[in-house]
Amino acid sequence: MIDKAAPLTVGDVTHRSGFAASALRFYEAQGLIEAIRTGGGQRRYRRDVLRRLAFIRAARNVGLTLREVAAELTRLPGGRTPTAKDWAGISRDWRARLDDQIAAIEALRDGLTGCIGCGCLSMKTCILNNPDDVLAGSPAAPGAALLPKPLRALWDEQPVAQKSP
Repeated sequence: MIDKAAPLTVGDVTHRSGFAASALRFYEAQGLIEAIRTGGGQRRYRRDVLRRLAFIRAARNVGLTLREVAAELTRLPGGRTPTAKDWAGISRDWRARLDDQIAAIEALRDGLTGCIGCGCLSMKTCILNNPDDVLAGSPAAPGAALLPKPLRALWDEQPVAQKSP
């Protein structure tokens, strides 16, 4: 029988969540999850960390930045496992975000037909064409400045070294 009050080890959490131990340390450093320490300094996690990690994964897949994930997590209660009602309030707020992303992905799909991999045969109609590097000084630069903003938002806030979790 499982002791539901017993804290989880790092190994338990990595196995059950699918996140690497390095991701757990990263999210802890960012204040997204909390760990307690044993007398020997080992990390232990309350069981509600599994829901937080599932939320983080879902939020990142939806395109929320780490800053946005942190803001959403502050809406959850401390000291208890969030209820369905707690999660429902947050998920309602995602609807507009998802609708924006769906529209952006559809526009990308419709605009890139035959252009993915840039075997583009018509630079006059290519939506990614940037003749004479006119976007170099643009507020939309750096990066893929011509992609719809919802498709760039995930990467806008993070340095390259932190993009993996």
